[in-house]
Amino acid sequence: MSKEKEEKNTKSKKKKLTYKEISQERAKEASLARRIIIIVLIVLTGVIIIGGYTAYNYVQKGVSPVDPNSEETIDVTIPLGSSSSDIASILEDKGIISNSLIYRFYVKFNNATDFQAGEYSLSPSMTLAEITSELETGSIQKEAQLRVTVPEGRSIEEIASIYEEHAGVDSKEFLEKMKDQEYIKELIGQYPNILTEDIVAEDIIYPLEGYLFPATYEFVTDQPTIDKIITKMLNKTNSVILAYYDQIEALEFSIHEVITFASLVEEEAPTEEDRRKIARVFYNRMEEGMMLQTDPTVIYAHGEHIPRLTYDHYEIESPYNTYHVQGLPVGPIANFGESSLAAVLKPDDNNYFYFLADSEGNVHYSRTLEEHQKLEDQYIHNQK
Repeated sequence: MSKEKEEKNTKSKKKKLTYKEISQERAKEASLARRIIIIVLIVLTGVIIIGGYTAYNYVQKGVSPVDPNSEETIDVTIPLGSSSSDIASILEDKGIISNSLIYRFYVKFNNATDFQAGEYSLSPSMTLAEITSELETGSIQKEAQLRVTVPEGRSIEEIASIYEEHAGVDSKEFLEKMKDQEYIKELIGQYPNILTEDIVAEDIIYPLEGYLFPATYEFVTDQPTIDKIITKMLNKTNSVILAYYDQIEALEFSIHEVITFASLVEEEAPTEEDRRKIARVFYNRMEEGMMLQTDPTVIYAHGEHIPRLTYDHYEIESPYNTYHVQGLPVGPIANFGESSLAAVLKPDDNNYFYFLADSEGNVHYSRTLEEHQKLEDQYIHNQK
């Protein structure tokens, strides 16, 4: 027999197994498979048990009071227009609930939708049901201990002085807070309907300039914090803006530009009728590519009160100076009253391009520069 035939016969013998040997191999494979399946089942069961236990603890912690024994009460402000997600985040940030996601599911499953904007005194010891009940009733927390009135057309610096005089707030500390970028970013997150990245543009002096609404504000303490003051004022601005939101959306201007526009009208116009007329004058000038050239922006650019502007004052190179920049300034120059906002949204129908106020505060309008100059001679130059 040749060597090749021998090798072939040897290989053939190796490949052939007896029935008994085959049965034994299959039994081994089946046994190994069973052990693998058992191990996998044990691991999966363990994962399910551990996962279920972890999930149970997660949910249980989320639905339980943060601290059942706490006697602390925390002031919580819910801004107008807040969604359930916004409210859940506020409550978690304040330490009233431990998990905003769980609270959102709780609210959804219980069909709790009638939350009321306002101020609340809540405690970490309260259950989710108690917290939800409070937010749905909108109960008033305490009788006001302090009332502060902020008039229309006031700048941030003037507002700081008002609170220093009437609420004992340090005006320097107030103004420092108004330039705190981290604080401003937090507010942008809390008030997305009114505060945008426009307020932190490089040339903006005070990000919240124009956004602190004029009104009479009540506080439950005679020494409110700066944060509490700002929150109340922004809540008011938010409520006013939301009432006109659809009209604002219809304009080509952003929220920031509308508020800036309203601040100019507020500073220039003495009456509601004049606000609507002056708003149209500004529109007319912008449509013709003319500069707005409104004096209050020059004064704001200088950062101080100027009784009478001179030629040199108008030369200041500032993004606030409407004798220097085309269109609206970089930001508001004061807060605005609701009638000034309404005037911007629904101005008078006229074709005036100029206006001036006489010594008695009456506003005179003209269509041409020649007419305007005659009015200046009549009411300004001849009165000196």
